[in-house]
Amino acid sequence: MSTPDPNIPETSDPLAETLHMLRLTGTLYCRGELTAPWAIAVPRIEGVMIFVTVTSGSCWLTLEGHAPQLLNQGSLALIPHSTPHVISSAEGMEGAPLFEQPVEKVSERYEIMRYGGGGALTRTMYGVVRFDDVAAEHLLKLLPEIIMIDAWDDQAGGWLQSTLRFIANEAASLKPGGETVITRLSDVVVIQAIRTWLESGSASDTGWIAALRDPQIGRSLALMHRNPGIDWSVEQLAMRAGMSRSAFAARFTDLVGQTPLKYLTEWRMRIARGKLIDTTQGLAAISQDLGYQSEAAFCRAFKRVFGHSPGAVRRGGPPHEAAGIGVPEHASAA
Repeated sequence: MSTPDPNIPETSDPLAETLHMLRLTGTLYCRGELTAPWAIAVPRIEGVMIFVTVTSGSCWLTLEGHAPQLLNQGSLALIPHSTPHVISSAEGMEGAPLFEQPVEKVSERYEIMRYGGGGALTRTMYGVVRFDDVAAEHLLKLLPEIIMIDAWDDQAGGWLQSTLRFIANEAASLKPGGETVITRLSDVVVIQAIRTWLESGSASDTGWIAALRDPQIGRSLALMHRNPGIDWSVEQLAMRAGMSRSAFAARFTDLVGQTPLKYLTEWRMRIARGKLIDTTQGLAAISQDLGYQSEAAFCRAFKRVFGHSPGAVRRGGPPHEAAGIGVPEHASAA
């Protein structure tokens, strides 16, 4: 197990650095060509977040438990917890079930839906995405039921406006390789939308986000995130944060909701779970990379966190731990 290197550079923005680690997997995108009247009901899809952006025309979004919201051209709605909703050409319409609508499969990750009564045309890009990342497990718990951004408004930032215009152009005339461009740009849009929400000041001033924003605790979190295999002690982390051991431990636990070493262990185990699912790396190598002197010690820590062994995950494991988003054949519709 390696010891802390005093020369490890520190970051001036732990929150931005942690968000940079986010990555999307199990994504599926649908280009919608919808003619009025139309309405589609989207059920809850466990383990994913959903977004819709209007590239031409307008539509109504009615989220369960919320008042209807009009989405004009350039609007982006991100639904982090997959709350059931209806997307429609007019307010108050009852939606047709999502999974009963036919789609044209363009590729494994991209499809087209043409639906409606032949009236005014609305074009949308609809996505079902899943974060496969340690940081996301903490972040998603803190996100609201819906994040709305008007990309055509200059205050939303030129990056979103230009990116969505590019997506709209690609979607209007799909060229060879266009679906790859659209899906990759859409991944960027989702992450940037979350960053915009965080920067808007809407995020809570407590919990994990507040800890990352804290000058001292954020510094220690960034060190653990970047260097999970180091044999960090509370004393060492406190020293790097410029605090006494007792003050650091108390403030860390108050903000994060866990002691520093319990947080570090869970962070390591979630990294390990990702490696077990996504790679063929052996248990011995994974345990060594994460700072464990023996495979047995690593396996004990893993079982304490998840309730089952690393081998169970490697063999396919409990369904909720396996890769994939577990949605029907097409999981997007508008």
